[in-house]
Amino acid sequence: MIEVEQLSGGYGSGLIIRGVSFSVQKGELFGILGPNGSGKTTLMNMLSGLNMPASGAILVKNKPIQAYSPKELARVVAVLPQMTSSQFAYSVKETVSLGRYAHQTGFFKSWSEYDEEAVRDAMKKTGTETFADKPLSALSGGEQQRVFLAQALAQEPEILLLDEPTNHLDLSFQKDFLDLLKQMTADDLTVISIFHDLNLASLYCDRLLLMEKGAVHTIGTSGDIMKEEHIRDVYKTDVQKQPHPEVPKPQMSLLPASSIETSVEVGEEMIEWHGDYLAIRPPVQLKTLSSGVIGAGWGWRSAFVNRHVDKNYNMDNFEEEAAHYFRERGFDLNETVGMMTAVKMEDAAFRREVQDDVSVFAVATAGVGNAVDVTRPRVSWKELHKPGTINIWVFANGKLSEEAFVQGLMTATEAKVKALADAGVTDLQTGTIATGTSTDSILIAATQRGAYQQFAGSITPLGIAIGRAVYESVAESLKKTARRKAMS
Repeated sequence: MIEVEQLSGGYGSGLIIRGVSFSVQKGELFGILGPNGSGKTTLMNMLSGLNMPASGAILVKNKPIQAYSPKELARVVAVLPQMTSSQFAYSVKETVSLGRYAHQTGFFKSWSEYDEEAVRDAMKKTGTETFADKPLSALSGGEQQRVFLAQALAQEPEILLLDEPTNHLDLSFQKDFLDLLKQMTADDLTVISIFHDLNLASLYCDRLLLMEKGAVHTIGTSGDIMKEEHIRDVYKTDVQKQPHPEVPKPQMSLLPASSIETSVEVGEEMIEWHGDYLAIRPPVQLKTLSSGVIGAGWGWRSAFVNRHVDKNYNMDNFEEEAAHYFRERGFDLNETVGMMTAVKMEDAAFRREVQDDVSVFAVATAGVGNAVDVTRPRVSWKELHKPGTINIWVFANGKLSEEAFVQGLMTATEAKVKALADAGVTDLQTGTIATGTSTDSILIAATQRGAYQQFAGSITPLGIAIGRAVYESVAESLKKTARRKAMS
């Protein structure tokens, strides 16, 4: 639909755009990114025909943009500029009707039923028909932006150009507006839009152009553009890439300048012993990866609770019941990792290990009544109703990469399996060495202070500390549980 070839130009004799080339296909939502002063708006003005380039070419439907008269171009290209306050007392319908000017032979002298239908259709698509008779000035910013979009759609363009369309819109209006644009591209409307918000652009655009100092820095999919090195290079700021939790689109998080922080080390002195639960509440939030009943997945947490439940505990709504239990005891669920076990809290064991520049503190409760060998097929699940759960907490006093978190889970699991093997714990069905229980939970938490730990494999300092701490705490808890049962 649009081809840009070695485009250069600006205002007067100065060059702002320098050698820019790209193409946009029919039905594509194409985003333009870049810091202030990178040439985004100047480029958009050239694409709209408002400014002519000093050199290079813009082809609209394989035809040079200069070959179009203003009205001809307006029948193909509609422009939605940055939202400004309206200076005229037009009604919503009158404002939208202005979009039909490009199709008139005289100033509204040839208004037809088709024009009327185009206006109604544009208002219906944008949800503005419900306030058609209201003055534009009486609407909120988000409502006004939808009216101006309806005006652009009333032109029946094939290409829609937008300059920061979500600027000044609240969160819900941003989503509704961009959802609508994305829906219209499915109907073959081509959309080219400037974005300031990198994450919105990544979510909605098919491809992105990242500009720097009037030139193309990178062009491609969101995966090509949303790389830490690209964003740091162009925006001159620290960022960290994260996956979106629901869609395969990368997101960027700003990293504020770090302040001087006191070191924090989780250890035995932080354990709170209660009759039916034990807890650790560090003075700062820790970055966590867990499989707890409460607080599963990634997060930042400041409370860690392991709760004893009766061996006959079996509830369909166990998550709801657990949430109620923790709330009743003053734990904020947004800040808490919560686990449950039939093991008595007195059977918990812990171990601190130091290896080079990192220390690890592990806490375990280990019951193996329902121990299984995960490598063997199950004949029956009846035996698994016996109580038994191995809950493991690993607190690393260091700054861990995400790779180290995941490797830490693997290392801790290997250590758990070794402890079970050395204790001779077997699967009651198969008679083979057990690898765990059917309800095990694990937590890796890091203070994110101290020495950086990129890896946590079995030969790294962090991995060695995790392996030793987990092995010893699981082994000790198994012994405690066995002694208590033997005495009961």
